[in-house]
Amino acid sequence: MNARGKITSWLTDMDGVLVHEGVAIPGAAELIAKWTAEGIPFLVLTNNSIYTPRDLSARLVATGLNIPEDRIWTSALATADFLHSQMPGGSAYVIGESGLTTALHEIGFVMTDQNPDYVVLGETRNLNFETMTKAIRLIGSGSRFIVTNPDATGPSADGPLPAAGSVAALITKATGMDPYIVGKPNPMMFRSAMRKIGAHSESTGMIGDRMDTDVVAGIEAGLHTVLVLTGIADAAEIAKYPFRPTEILNSVADLI
Repeated sequence: MNARGKITSWLTDMDGVLVHEGVAIPGAAELIAKWTAEGIPFLVLTNNSIYTPRDLSARLVATGLNIPEDRIWTSALATADFLHSQMPGGSAYVIGESGLTTALHEIGFVMTDQNPDYVVLGETRNLNFETMTKAIRLIGSGSRFIVTNPDATGPSADGPLPAAGSVAALITKATGMDPYIVGKPNPMMFRSAMRKIGAHSESTGMIGDRMDTDVVAGIEAGLHTVLVLTGIADAAEIAKYPFRPTEILNSVADLI
């Protein structure tokens, strides 16, 4: 029996696997429909902490992918899950968008710039000198530094944009403090996703398009890893790494 035959639940990355630049990848809608019809537990994962699951669900519907909001797991939700387990009802100074602030509100965190337990940095398009300065001073006076995801840049139609990892590097340089980063490649993001759908590592598959985040985190979380070639990775990229995914497929269409 193919090792994939033991898989009863799935985690999948979004960009480069299901969608590419706002367009559904051929086979993605059929795969989601198959999982839904067969009652297979699944979650769509993204390191992007800007949007709420509701926003992302609406954006995916526009591409032709019918993915309800309770099937979407963002680095913002994983960060909120982590903070809730560490310090229920804690407080945070947040640099981020609605995806992150909503996730933290929902676990009962207080947003404050007065002596917060944490400084939490997510993706944002609204960086300014004042918020950066405040974050640096709060960390300097004892607030713990948490970052939703390590991506140095994100994609846009006009080229790369600075992402949370780049901003975190600036804060680290100014404070001497390294953050705890929750999103991929931290396997914690997959573990919290599996808890949400009641899945177990030995029977869960993970589909991604990046060796340095999806595949390495999947391996570290003990998952069956599937690399698809519709995103960033190609044969030359795969060859650079000292580890390999369980399977390499041309696209998600090969899973139908």
